Amino acid sequence: MDPVTAHAHEPDTGFDGGDLDCGNGLLLLIRKHIDPLPRGGLLEIRSTETSVDEDLPAWCRLTGNELVSWTKVRKQRSFLVCKGGLAERAPGPVGPVALPAVPISAGTKRRAPVAPPPIPELSVMGIGSWPRPRWMLEAMHAHVEGRLSEAAFQETADDAVRLAIAAQEKAGVDVVTDGEQRRDSYASFVAGRLDNCQLIPLVDLLPLVDHPEEFEAELRALDIPAGDVRHPAVFGRLARSRPLVAHEVDFARMVTEKPVKVALPGPYLLARTMWMECISDQAYASREEIAQDIVRVLREELAESMEAGAALVQLDEPVLSEVVFSGAKSKRSFMCGALSESLGPEHELGFARDLLNAVLDGFPRERTALHVCRGNWTPDESVALAGSYAPLVETLAQVRVGAYLLEMCTPRAGEAEILKALPQDTRIGIGVVNQKDPNTEAVDAVSARIAQAIGLFGRERLLLHPDCGFATFADNPICCTGSARDKLAAIARAVEPFRR
Repeated sequence: MDPVTAHAHEPDTGFDGGDLDCGNGLLLLIRKHIDPLPRGGLLEIRSTETSVDEDLPAWCRLTGNELVSWTKVRKQRSFLVCKGGLAERAPGPVGPVALPAVPISAGTKRRAPVAPPPIPELSVMGIGSWPRPRWMLEAMHAHVEGRLSEAAFQETADDAVRLAIAAQEKAGVDVVTDGEQRRDSYASFVAGRLDNCQLIPLVDLLPLVDHPEEFEAELRALDIPAGDVRHPAVFGRLARSRPLVAHEVDFARMVTEKPVKVALPGPYLLARTMWMECISDQAYASREEIAQDIVRVLREELAESMEAGAALVQLDEPVLSEVVFSGAKSKRSFMCGALSESLGPEHELGFARDLLNAVLDGFPRERTALHVCRGNWTPDESVALAGSYAPLVETLAQVRVGAYLLEMCTPRAGEAEILKALPQDTRIGIGVVNQKDPNTEAVDAVSARIAQAIGLFGRERLLLHPDCGFATFADNPICCTGSARDKLAAIARAVEPFRR
């Protein structure tokens, strides 16, 4: 497209990007300004950086937005971008959509603690996520894009949570989760809850990697919808002015009498995910500095979630597997969780251990858990990471947590005997069904796995669950609701004889 002398349409909003290029923060500013616009809204981007002439049209093609026109006067450029297509534009200026503020308690406000019911031995539970109904996914996208208010989104999510909990109870679980129905994924959802952080589509990050074409091909091979999946981006000092997950606990406890478990992304996962040079370094000098604020907000959340009555708060750290199993640094197996620097397994495992212990310090161990797996974005076992817990077990044993909930059913996880090196005063959760397998496991096969685990760890320490969640990424669930319910029911039936 050639430049014009003047735009034929008036922008609804705009900003000056100066000399920033698309790989140095400009895309973040574009996303910040275009997301609040409705479909058909017009954004003016002013820039003096020559590389934007080629990079911005490419970004528009990738994201499905229309470059309407652009002007050039010496170094100064002005690009007019329409969110979606110009044909979707309503008559007259539209302006940005302002969502109503929802009154919520400040993160530092303490509440009267609620005592949760105990979690008995041989308890059956899911890891966290549950497939979302189609209408829940539609509401989620509308909310992120500014087309659905916060209040309407939460009301829709409440209905989805009721269905998820009812399905788990019907399957016979002992501990329920809310199915993570309010989350776009197990980790990136925090960007929509934290101050100075936002969700941006994965395609916006392509200019930040060394070989974007190879990375995009890699995502396609891994069955990752880069245009649909969003990733957290930090553009200021992180703060927590509203709960990340404590509100999920509040509602779940209203609809069940069973113990409620809630999952939080772990501090190492968030540090690896949120630290991206050319974006995060506008607010933080280093990954270690942003990690300090991540630890702080997670400690605040851990306290409020326990006060809300969470029987178990689970920290998810799947990127620990990426550290020891991915081999070459360029293999990004956790959807940009490995985009940031990695200084070698020994350093990374020590960093992760210290961050986890900093979050857990002072909290009752019996109400904390750590979940580790090897990736859960596709049912194709051949592309997921593989390797036993041998290179991880020493680090896991040094984490001051009360329970380990570990992938163990898939052959990719190695032998369970290695886990005997974990502290004797902790509980061991063993994956006894594989959520990636489309077939429901036979009860006899599940019973055999339970019997082996009891022989290794004892009844009083043992917890039972699938290898991972059923829908880690909202738009890319591993299985359907019926399969998820049947797999939990198979565990519940298989454990009954051991209880008698």
